[in-house]
Amino acid sequence: MNRLLHRSLGSTRRVAGPPVRFLVRSAQGQSACPPEVRASRVRRTFLDFFQQQHEHRLVPSSPVRPRGDPSLLFVNAGMNQFKPILLGTVDPRSNMASYRRVVNSQKCVRAGGKHNDLEDVGKDVYHHTFFEMLGNWSFGDYFKEEACAMAWSLLTEHYGIPVDRLYVSYFAGDTALGLGADEETRHIWLNIGVPPARLLPFGLKENFWEMGDTGPCGPCTEIHYDHIGGRDAALLVNADCPDVVEIWNLVFMQYSREADLQLRLLPQRSVDTGMGLERLVSVLQGKRSNYDTDLFVPLLDAIHERSGVGAYGGTTGAHAHVDVAYRVVADHVRTLAVCIADGVHPGMSGAELVLRRILRRAVRFCTEVLRAPQGTLASLIPTVAHTLSDAYPELQREADRVMDVINENEDHFLSSLQQGGRLIRRTLDRMDRKHGVFPASVAWSLHRDLGFPLDLVDLMLEERGVSVDRHQLDQLIAQNHKAAAEQNGARSQLAMDVVTVAALQQLGVGHTDDSLKYEYRLEQNRYVFPACRATVVALFDGRTLVSHVKEGQRCGVILDRTSLYAEQGGQSADRGYFVRDDMQEVPFSLDGVFRAGGYVIHQVIAPDTLKVGDRVHIHLDQAHRVACMVNHTATHALNFALRKVLGPSVEQRGSHVSADRLRFDFSFKGSLSVAQLQQVENCVNEMALANQEVHVEEVPLHSAMSITGLRTVDEVYPDPVRVVSLAVPISELLDNPTERRTSVELCCGTHLLHTAAIQDLVIVSEKPLVRGISRVIAVTGRDASQAREAGQSLLQDVDSLSARMTGSASSCLDSAQSLAKEVGVVSDAVDNTPIPQWLRGELQARLKSLQRRSNTLVRKLETGEAAVKAQAVLDNNGHKDLLVDSVEAESLSVVMKAVNQLSSALPQSHVMLLAHQRHSGKVLCACQVPKDSVALSASAWAVAVCRRLGGEGGGSTVVARGTGSTADITEALRWAEQFARRNING
Repeated sequence: MNRLLHRSLGSTRRVAGPPVRFLVRSAQGQSACPPEVRASRVRRTFLDFFQQQHEHRLVPSSPVRPRGDPSLLFVNAGMNQFKPILLGTVDPRSNMASYRRVVNSQKCVRAGGKHNDLEDVGKDVYHHTFFEMLGNWSFGDYFKEEACAMAWSLLTEHYGIPVDRLYVSYFAGDTALGLGADEETRHIWLNIGVPPARLLPFGLKENFWEMGDTGPCGPCTEIHYDHIGGRDAALLVNADCPDVVEIWNLVFMQYSREADLQLRLLPQRSVDTGMGLERLVSVLQGKRSNYDTDLFVPLLDAIHERSGVGAYGGTTGAHAHVDVAYRVVADHVRTLAVCIADGVHPGMSGAELVLRRILRRAVRFCTEVLRAPQGTLASLIPTVAHTLSDAYPELQREADRVMDVINENEDHFLSSLQQGGRLIRRTLDRMDRKHGVFPASVAWSLHRDLGFPLDLVDLMLEERGVSVDRHQLDQLIAQNHKAAAEQNGARSQLAMDVVTVAALQQLGVGHTDDSLKYEYRLEQNRYVFPACRATVVALFDGRTLVSHVKEGQRCGVILDRTSLYAEQGGQSADRGYFVRDDMQEVPFSLDGVFRAGGYVIHQVIAPDTLKVGDRVHIHLDQAHRVACMVNHTATHALNFALRKVLGPSVEQRGSHVSADRLRFDFSFKGSLSVAQLQQVENCVNEMALANQEVHVEEVPLHSAMSITGLRTVDEVYPDPVRVVSLAVPISELLDNPTERRTSVELCCGTHLLHTAAIQDLVIVSEKPLVRGISRVIAVTGRDASQAREAGQSLLQDVDSLSARMTGSASSCLDSAQSLAKEVGVVSDAVDNTPIPQWLRGELQARLKSLQRRSNTLVRKLETGEAAVKAQAVLDNNGHKDLLVDSVEAESLSVVMKAVNQLSSALPQSHVMLLAHQRHSGKVLCACQVPKDSVALSASAWAVAVCRRLGGEGGGSTVVARGTGSTADITEALRWAEQFARRNING
C-alpha cells in the first residue's frame, strides 16, 4: 500500500494492531478460505476495525420501526437514526449531539414506500426485504481521503479481497447542476493505488446521493467486486450484471439541496457509508448468491426438512418456481422475525399492512409451492434467531412471541386462502372463459372480506390465464371510499321502523339470541371465540320484509342467533361476514350490525341470493373485537381514574369505544392540568399493570343499583342488568359493601377478562365540549406506545429549536426566517400528531413563546437590513421627487420596510423599489406615495407595474405591494418610472 494510504490511515488516529486477514474464496470454487469465516465474524471484523482501530463509537441498531419519522414505513438505511444530526435538528443536550465518528450494523427493511424490493425477492439471488447495513459515519470529522483509505484498507488488508477484483466509481459531474467531476475523489483513489482503468466516472443516478427532494446530498464513490476475476470487467460496472456487484457506497455529504433546487455547501461535511452484510459475506465466502452463504443456508436446510419438495438448487428463471419459493420464504421469515420482535405486527395499515402482505406471501409459497405443513413458517424462527441473535439478542428473547404471532396470522390466512380458492374456482366455472375477464366484484370481495392483497388475486388468476376487469375494479374501489364517507346515511336507510318490528312479531319471529357474543375465554393468553351457526328468519329490503334477496341487493338479515355484538352502549359493532352452509366460498360481508326491538339486524350487500330459512355460519373479525374489548375495559378504568383524581363530582356524560381509540365525555369545569392528566394516565396504567380480573355478572337491577360506588349514565337499563367490576367480585360488592374503591359500572359491552391486555393508555386529546363538559380521547397498547414515542421526538425538536433560538441573537436574516418557519412546522406537528395531551400543552406553550421571539427577531433583522438598503438607495440616487430603483432582498417585508424608511426620509417623494430574484425571475414590488398625492395612488402604481410583469398587486392609496416576474429588471424599472412620471405630470 502506498504512502497516501498509510498517511490517511494515520490521520484517522488508528490504534496499533495487526490486521486480521481473510482469504477470499473464488466464486468458481478455488479457495483457501478457512471454514471459520462466518457472517458473524465478518460483521464483528467490520465493527472492530472502526471501533478499535479508528476510534469510532459503536451505536446499536435502531428498531426497524422509525423513531418519530412518519416519512418512512420502516428503517431502510443505516443513516435513518442519524437524520437529526444530518438535518441539524438534533437536541444539543442529547448524547447524539456528541457523535463525531460512528459505526454500526443496522437492521433494514425495504418493502413498501420509495425503496421497495418486495416484488423482486425470490426472482434473483441478491434482493432482500430485510438486510443488514454495515456503515461508518463522520459528522464533521474526517472526510473523503480518510474514508477512502479506511475502506480500502478494510477490504484489501483485513478481508483480503484481491485488488484485481475491485473497481471504483466516482461522480462524473453534471452540467445542468453546474457541478464538475469529483476530481478530488478520483485523485485520492489514484494515490491509494487504484489503476486508472478501474476508476470509472458515472452520473447523477449512480454517483450522487440525495436524502430527499431537499436536504443534505453529495457525490458518492462506490466499490464494485467482480465475482469472476482474471478479466477486464470495467464495462460491466453498473450494467445490472450479477457477476459485478457494488459492495460499498461512500457518500460525501457536502451540499444541501434547497427548495429552489440550488445546491449550497453544508457548514459541516459528513461521511455516510453503507455496505450490505449479505453481499459482503457472499464475496468473502466465494458465493455468487447471497442465499448460498451461512446467513441463509441453515434456513434453506430447515425449509427443506419441512417441505415436500427437493432441496434448494439455486436456479433462477421462468421455471425455477421451487427455488424462487425457497428464497421468498427464507427472506420473508427473517423480515417477520425482526419486525415482530421490534413491535411491528401484521395489521391493516401502514407498515403493519406491508408486513401482513409479506407474511401472507411467505405462507402461500410455503404451502402451495414447497408443500410444507401449516406452522412451518413459525418453526423457522429459532433458526433465524440462531443466525442473527449474536448481533440482535432480542430475536432470541422474543422468539416465542414472534412464533405465536406468525402462527395466529397464518392460521387466519390459510382459512381465507382456501375459501378464496374455492370462490375463484366457482366463479371461473360459471363465467365465459373466452373473454378471459374475471368479475371485479368477486376480486373486490376477496380483498375486502378475506384480506387478499389485490396483487395476490391477480397472481392467482394469472396462473389460470385470466385477468380482472381493471376498470370495473377501480370503480369499486372509488365507490368503497365514497360509501365509507356516506356510511351513516346508508345505515339509516335500513333502520327498521315500528311497523316492521310489529310485522316480525305477528309472524312469530322470536328475538335474536345474541348471548354468544359474551361467551369467550382465554387460552394461553389468546381469546377464543365460539363458532356460531344460525338460520335466516327474516329479510328486510329497506322498506318491507321479503322472503328472499338477489345478488347486489342491500338488505338487513335477521338470524335466530348471532355471536356478533351490535352497536350499542357506546361500543362499535363487530365486523365480520357470514356464509351460507351450501355455499361456503361466498362471504356476505357485514356493513353494520344493529339492534331494533330485540332483533339484531345484519346489514349486507348480498353477493348471491339469500332466502328465509337458509342456514349460515358467522365469522367474527377477532382482532377488531379484541381491540374493542381492550378499549372498552380501558374506558371503565379511565372513568374510575378521572373520579379518583378530580373528585366525586365527576360524572360520565357520554362515551364511544372503537377498535382504534376511546372517547369519554364527563362533567368538569375547565381543562385538566398537566399534573392531572399524568395522574389519570398513571392510575389507569397501574390498573393494567396489576392485571386485575374483570368480573361480569347479570343481577337484578334493584340489587345492582344498591352497589356502593356504582357508576351509571342517564339511560334505561334492562332488568336484569350486567355489572362489570374491576378486581372485586360482584358477589362481594352485593353481599358485603366494600370500602375498596374500584371501577364498577352497568354495561352491556364486551370486555377483557384481565386488564393486562390494555398494556398502556395515553390521553391524546382533552378539551371542553361546552361549559362544564370535557372530552378526552385516548389510545391503548401499541398506539399508546407510538404516541409516547412521537411525543418524545417532538419534545426533542422543540428543545433543539429553543437551544438554537437562544444562540441566534446575532444571526443573519435568512437563518432567522428559516428558524421562524421551522417553529411553524413543528407547531403544526404538535397540534396534529397523536401524542400525550399533557405534553402537547407544554410544547404548545413553549412554541408560542418561540414564535413570538422568532417573529420579533425577524422584524428586528428586517428593519436593520431595510435601513442599510434604504441608505444605499439614498446614497445612489440622492433626493428625488420620483425614486424608482432595485434592491437585493429575498423578502417582500424587507422591501416594504426599505420603502417606508425612504418615504420617511423623503416625505414628498414617490418611491418604488423592485427586488429581482435572479434564480427564479420573480420580482418583489413595493411602493409608497405622499399622502396628498392626487395624480398617482400607490395601489394604481403597484397594480400597473405588477400586471406588466405578469403578476398581481394591490394596497391603499399611500402604500401598496405586489409580485411579478421578468428576465429584464432594467426594463421593468424603466417602465415603472415612465408610468409614474406620465401620471404625475399628466
